[in-house]
Amino acid sequence: MDAWDSSANTRFTRRNLLFITAGTAAIGGSGSAAGQAPATPSAAPIEPATVKRRGVGLRGHDPDRAFAGFTLFSPLPSTNKTVYLIDMQGNVVHTWQMPYPPGQSGYLTERGTLFYNGQIPGDSHVGRAPYRGGSALEMTWDGRILWEVKHPDHNHDGIRLRNGNVMLICQKPLASEIAAKVQGGRRGTEYGNGQMDAPYLVEMTTDGKIVWEWRSWEHLDPEADIAVQDDRDVWTVGNGLSEMPDGNILLSFRDISTVVMINRQTDAIYWKLGAPPLAGQHAPYMLANGNVLLFDNGPHRLDQSFPHSRVLEIDPATKKIVWKFQEPRLADFFSPRLSNAQRLPNGNTLINEGWFGRFFEVTPAGDIVWEYVNPYFGVRQNFVVNAVQRAYRYSAEEIEKARTAT
Repeated sequence: MDAWDSSANTRFTRRNLLFITAGTAAIGGSGSAAGQAPATPSAAPIEPATVKRRGVGLRGHDPDRAFAGFTLFSPLPSTNKTVYLIDMQGNVVHTWQMPYPPGQSGYLTERGTLFYNGQIPGDSHVGRAPYRGGSALEMTWDGRILWEVKHPDHNHDGIRLRNGNVMLICQKPLASEIAAKVQGGRRGTEYGNGQMDAPYLVEMTTDGKIVWEWRSWEHLDPEADIAVQDDRDVWTVGNGLSEMPDGNILLSFRDISTVVMINRQTDAIYWKLGAPPLAGQHAPYMLANGNVLLFDNGPHRLDQSFPHSRVLEIDPATKKIVWKFQEPRLADFFSPRLSNAQRLPNGNTLINEGWFGRFFEVTPAGDIVWEYVNPYFGVRQNFVVNAVQRAYRYSAEEIEKARTAT
């Protein structure tokens, strides 16, 4: 397990420890194997889950530079129905018990209530997918459900709009004449007899009345908006949406590595960014300065020779990267799916390396000042995981508002 001495600003890693141990053995050892005692088998078995074996819980905290607050997350194991809120020391200070597993995350609204996307299995292709949704609801601090809407095509993400309505990412089978034109992806990975799904957006009231729809296949080009190496069962996966200050929508398409801005009045895509620089990105949203922050997963990069993740801040006017976080040795930071990033009030950025349930906070210069690994493991798709789709940090004032929100 790594140790972190924040007062000396020194991080002792397993790799450093190995070098130190090896060096000590070389200096103090006898150099003879004959005099060594025979090894005895360990009584305790080795932990089979790699992420758990590397260490979980609080990994380090620099209180002078980290943004003090509380972190909210929903582990993705299929049996989990708990939303956790932890303090800066990793202590659980509150939980919400939900009626469904996450489908795939939740967050606190501006009023302080919990907005939650829940997972309900169905018989359709999306209803059987690990990223399925099915329910969106709002809950108070004490666990009272204020309203709930359901949609069988819902998946990945849903949000509460400022007008009080709900917007969901949905998907359904794509017309065969359009599917036949779709380029890219791995041939033979369609479902059924060559079928594909496609995403669409649904806006509904909190009593379930649908008031607006936006269909991706009416605005994307199957011969130009192509996936590089992903499966062809969906063209193309919609994995994150957010409402911008002007009421327009920011939407992420993972398989074609593209983020778009949608005009709510005309339905037109009026801004678009693809690959490169993007590669399988998640969770774009607009910052107060007008830039877009997102988690750029990087499973199939067109401009690099091997996969790695990074967090990007992009100026929409120029489409230039104005800030990024990535590891010096690029592959040391990588989440092939899931994940998000959040800009904090002190200028730092909270990053969720979702595939491994690792949350860490970095300064604008890239220094890590807080790190925590989700210790809540469970089974998802037959694997033991601690994966998390989204993680968010809230101030003490925001949590106090949440305690009394009705």
